[in-house]
Amino acid sequence: MLNNYLTILEESLKKKLVALECIKEINEIQTEIMKKEAVDLEAFDRCVDEKEIYINQLNQLDEGFETLYDKLKEELIRNKDEYKEQIKKLQDLISEVTDISVSIQAQESRNKDLVTAYFKEERESLGQVRKSSKAAYGYYQNMNNKNITDSRFVDQKK
Repeated sequence: MLNNYLTILEESLKKKLVALECIKEINEIQTEIMKKEAVDLEAFDRCVDEKEIYINQLNQLDEGFETLYDKLKEELIRNKDEYKEQIKKLQDLISEVTDISVSIQAQESRNKDLVTAYFKEERESLGQVRKSSKAAYGYYQNMNNKNITDSRFVDQKK
């Protein structure tokens, strides 16, 4: 019976690895999008939506894993010699999951920096456009409001 539960835990970790690899690939796509000269924000948003699906899947896998592990924990501690190989497999998978998670966190941090830099640049560009528009608008408004009299020569001698 415990063997079946350990197999379920192992399968859960393998599914988690697959989901994490998918997130890692999506992060790489997001990096490419943000490094292009013409950033495609719609493509970036699609990546975020796709990544959200995998994150939800990871959360479900984590909950299931923790629930099942809590049920088996005492039994595994009592019989750790009997399940030594399966425990070792689980530890290796957990180590792999941790390594990929750390890698993803680093990618996320770099992508956050790229996005922050992009929006800062866009904000500054927008500020310049506003200043130019305001100056042009002020100029045209000033020119339209001036009472420009036609050039006339008035002879005031009598």
